[in-house]
Amino acid sequence: MDETDQPMNDALMSIGAFARRVGLAPSALRFYDDCDVLRPAYVDDATGYRYYAADQEPRAVLVRRLRAAGIPLTDAPAVLDGTREEARAVLGGHARRARETAASARSAIEEILRDLPGGARRASVRLGGAELASAVRQVAPAVASAPVREEFPVLGCVLIELGHQETRLVATDRYRLAVRALRPRSPEAAEDVAGAPRRVLVDAEELKKAASWALRMPDIRIAADQQGVRLHGDTAVRDLPAVEGTFPDYRMILDNLPAARHRIIADRTALREAITAGGHAGPLILDTGEQQLTVTVTVATPGSVTATPPAICTGPPVRIAFDPYVLLPALDAGVGPDVLLEIASPSQPVIVRSADQGSFTTLVMPVPGASADA
Repeated sequence: MDETDQPMNDALMSIGAFARRVGLAPSALRFYDDCDVLRPAYVDDATGYRYYAADQEPRAVLVRRLRAAGIPLTDAPAVLDGTREEARAVLGGHARRARETAASARSAIEEILRDLPGGARRASVRLGGAELASAVRQVAPAVASAPVREEFPVLGCVLIELGHQETRLVATDRYRLAVRALRPRSPEAAEDVAGAPRRVLVDAEELKKAASWALRMPDIRIAADQQGVRLHGDTAVRDLPAVEGTFPDYRMILDNLPAARHRIIADRTALREAITAGGHAGPLILDTGEQQLTVTVTVATPGSVTATPPAICTGPPVRIAFDPYVLLPALDAGVGPDVLLEIASPSQPVIVRSADQGSFTTLVMPVPGASADA
């Protein structure tokens, strides 16, 4: 008969009986005895057999719970024998480290899953159908023209990013960059989109057709995986296959934009009329001298047309030139009566967006044709 099978010795329990009572293995009890964490009530000098008392049960159960929580044995005495304040400090510190470790592990696992062929699960969010259609209308003008798409097929696509906090639609033709952020009505499978956004490239023309269909839907669920995007309506679905390729790192572009030194808030319709009056055959120039906006457009006949649409100009005076065929779609894509231009310098990308809507941003590259800051 070994130690675990020994019968009770008076009011004491054998190590086997005590182990069954507190939910610990006999080997664990021996280990905790060796570590001076849970000493037996009595050890037989002749046999070395260990015996435990009933009043040791709460301590044994607490030891078991501490080990289940991953508390190191070096910290266990502070909880077992220390003051309440000492115990709370140890447990609080361990809980904090456990959260940090879990977050780090989750991030690493998500990154590995994203890199595994076919390893990522489908993520989905819900959006309003009209809201999605509006976003597609806003970013679509920034998609590259057919000749450019032949050389760079990804520039004929829209990047869809499904994230836990927002969904983004992104398009660029190298001279314009349009980004529209949408807040999901309710994220689904949130664990799939809580880390880095799920990124899928889809053909812009196919997305525009799908957006026209979605416009009639009060609610759309967008699901994405490595195979593509599926739009779920009330009674039908639309599939958009993923397009292979590497989309430009637009986040790096946005993150590295210099601070704006000049701002122009103009009436959208008046500015558009000033640009299109008399046609245009060359670059247009915006001049904010004397805190007034002057628009000069090169026309087909020799000369130019000048207009001064209503505008609020802040910052030092600036002269900057644009290709009208690039700037006009950026103006048309916005919403609301006003348009805001944020300018760092005449040679760096200009942010064009609605004055009262920060969820849609277009970057437009200026062209040579204007002097430096006046």
